[in-house]
Amino acid sequence: MAGAHELTPVLGVGAACRAMGLWRGVSARQRTRSHRRTLMGPPRPALPRPCPPLALDAQERQTLLVTLNSERFCDTAPAAVHATLLGEGTYIGSVRTMYRVLAADAGSPGCRERRNQLTHPAYTKPELLAVAPNQVWSWDITKLKGPAKWTCFHLYVILDIFSRFVVGWLLAPRESAELAQQLIAETVSRHDVHPGMLTLHADRGAAMRSKPVASLLVDLDVAKSHSRPHVSDDNPYSESQFKTMKYRPEFPQRFGCIEHARSHCQAFFAWYNAQHCHSAIGYMTPHSVHYGLAADMRAVRQATLDAAFLANPNRFKNRRPRLPPMPTAAWINPPPTEEKVPTSEPHSRTLN
Repeated sequence: MAGAHELTPVLGVGAACRAMGLWRGVSARQRTRSHRRTLMGPPRPALPRPCPPLALDAQERQTLLVTLNSERFCDTAPAAVHATLLGEGTYIGSVRTMYRVLAADAGSPGCRERRNQLTHPAYTKPELLAVAPNQVWSWDITKLKGPAKWTCFHLYVILDIFSRFVVGWLLAPRESAELAQQLIAETVSRHDVHPGMLTLHADRGAAMRSKPVASLLVDLDVAKSHSRPHVSDDNPYSESQFKTMKYRPEFPQRFGCIEHARSHCQAFFAWYNAQHCHSAIGYMTPHSVHYGLAADMRAVRQATLDAAFLANPNRFKNRRPRLPPMPTAAWINPPPTEEKVPTSEPHSRTLN
């Protein structure tokens, strides 16, 4: 602004303002403001607000505070205190006055929630990594509708998150910690899991957090992990497997009896483990990944692609087709600062 004032006698107001990148009216506005300050003088200090004539005096404020913070009313809302005192023939102030005095007094509980509230502990987000089978298992229980309304059967399923292989399952008419304990013990024994090598992840259902299951895991030297409350993303593998099961075209709306449900589950899990080409494991079957047969299957598929490429390279635009990559790791909640684990080998083209 000072530069514009210096150039004004030489160039004029408009040219000086344009040269300095200012609006030409800014000079007149500044002069007007300076003139007003000269006429009016320095700004006056703000006067203290006068005390309202109907305000409580010091003794009345103290009586109100003592009453609200007394042992009788310390956990009671001001509106309830006001109503109680009116019933007893006492008036010490309006409800709004009570809130105003509490907010102004630094030594009182103030206007916060006057009752003690339950605070939930902070649950740690589970972060689990599996780079081979039998390192992390996920298990859950789902309900299958029975023959009549409000009847159902409970399906227990244990899944290996790396290979997506269903290592164990059980169908029962009820949810029970003892049945879960039996299923886990038999599954660990059947797959020859060594102590200290397995982590078993589950949500916070009653059977998952039961004492029999916790004691069994201690005896087997199996680490336990639980999802956070009300967070379904902490157990994604089991939820995805249940969706695959219930969205199959042959899945019935209801099961006639528990034998019907059990025979359906036997057929489904046999197909899921041995025939289902899972997209998350390079369209291999869970059985082949779990038992180390995926490399041979990939070699057969790649040889088929190579033969098709040699027979007609123009169909592939002269680029050798490659199979979808195989995963090298499976995460439950990867840490945000963790460097990405390579999940595939370099390839020139991915076959959809």
